[in-house]
Amino acid sequence: MRIGQITGEYPPMQGGVGAYTQELSLALVELGHEVFVFTDHRAAEQPPDSPIHVTADAHSWSWSTLSRIRRWVAAQRLDVVNIQYQAAAFNMSAFIHILPVRLNAVRVVTTFHDLLVPYLFPKAGPLRYQAVLTLARSSDGVIVTNRGDRERLAAEKSLTSLRHIPIGSNIKPNPPPDYNRAVWRAALGFQPTDVVVGYFGFLNASKGVDTLLQAVRIARNGGLPVKLLMIGGRTGTSDPANLIYAQEIDELVEELDLLDHIRWTGFVDARAVSGHLLAADLIALPYRDGVSFRRGSLMAALAHGCTIITTHPEVDTPDLVANKHVRMIPADSPTALALAIEDLAQNPDLRAEMGRNAAQLAAEFSWETIAARTAAFYQDLIERAG
Repeated sequence: MRIGQITGEYPPMQGGVGAYTQELSLALVELGHEVFVFTDHRAAEQPPDSPIHVTADAHSWSWSTLSRIRRWVAAQRLDVVNIQYQAAAFNMSAFIHILPVRLNAVRVVTTFHDLLVPYLFPKAGPLRYQAVLTLARSSDGVIVTNRGDRERLAAEKSLTSLRHIPIGSNIKPNPPPDYNRAVWRAALGFQPTDVVVGYFGFLNASKGVDTLLQAVRIARNGGLPVKLLMIGGRTGTSDPANLIYAQEIDELVEELDLLDHIRWTGFVDARAVSGHLLAADLIALPYRDGVSFRRGSLMAALAHGCTIITTHPEVDTPDLVANKHVRMIPADSPTALALAIEDLAQNPDLRAEMGRNAAQLAAEFSWETIAARTAAFYQDLIERAG
């Protein structure tokens, strides 16, 4: 198949949707398909030997972009187009929600990385979710990445074809070739006795970093030598709201007197991220909206066999078992998070067991399997169209 991907972000831009699109595209190429990407102009610099054909020609996601997209579809003779949807990645534009009806010469699939609504205009209210439903209903097929979004869309009428296909980890367990965990930790300024709690991901209000900071303060007040390792870029490329939240986090760090107990890696390449994940004793992901397999940070921590503390899911997630794969706590509870950190810090055998279980679970989310399921869905839609 000749497969097109439309995404609001793509490497070297920073963002989970872009990284997902790249991993999926590479896996589809490995299966023998040709993949073409239409994306933001800031992704123009691509490796010369990349097997993925990238057209970085979107300077805005508005009506002026439509003609470029239609010419791209025709020029590449695409069999199917997959819109990788996340409102922030498309700069909260309403244009993208009616794109499928403007691409009637090709099958269009939309992958919803979340169902967060776009900004349309002040007091738009219910119209915002209706925009998301318009995109879903006008697509020939819909992919969701987690059980909660599947249940929500399955309850809606006029959806032609809906599939649940999870994401994989954008970060493979592949640290630098000379990696030594003790040396790596020492280079970060950690002592052998420090309890290193890692956090991976952008600073976003939904991710509970303020809860994590308060928990670290509580644990340190209790005598536990906790240090916090903040892994990756702070705000990403796509969501301006992250900048405001990052400022709030900086103020909270000072208020809690934690400046000397936090290390920020900044944006680093995948191998360095892998090294940092392996260096941590615990990974804390206190999502406000509950743990979900749509979270790339969770998938990366599972793949690395990390001992993970996260929050109870809003929708039942039977594959993720509390106290087997992860430790689960209530959202927005610094005290519960501090107690979980203290308990696991004092139980190295339990940490090791949870890490092994996490890695075993992650093996079920390989990109080869994800790409095969996605390609089969594309093919089914094409054949049904006749």
